[in-house]
Amino acid sequence: MPAYGITPAGDGEGILPWSWAVERLTQAHNYWVATSGREGAPQLTAVWGVWMDAAFYFSCAATSRKALNLAENPKCAISTERADEAVIVEGIAELVADQASLDQFKAAYDPKYNWEIEINKGGIFRVIPRVAFAFIEHPDKFQSTATRWQFA
Repeated sequence: MPAYGITPAGDGEGILPWSWAVERLTQAHNYWVATSGREGAPQLTAVWGVWMDAAFYFSCAATSRKALNLAENPKCAISTERADEAVIVEGIAELVADQASLDQFKAAYDPKYNWEIEINKGGIFRVIPRVAFAFIEHPDKFQSTATRWQFA
């Protein structure tokens, strides 16, 4: 981000550790999911979800716009609810089909939201990160904390 005066990664001062991002991804209550369909029209929606096993999991109706968009184009972005300690994950969404992952999702989701999610109706997605960004929005911290991670 050269136009923003970001401190070079080699300087290392203030660069955020991945554990900082994982803590915020885990603790967030609401998340934003950005998708786009075949024609490229963007859609942004709030969801509940959980961060587990190095991926973001969320549910939606199979007929929802985000589910239809992800069927056409699995690339998406996820963000935590707080912009002042932003974490943005770009990745590839996939429908979760294996029962062990569905059970693990339910075990994390139900107590977090005090909600009995029905995992066998479909519509549970896992977003595998490709790249993530984070920063602390503060005049003294933004330039030195803006961090990017890339995943294989």
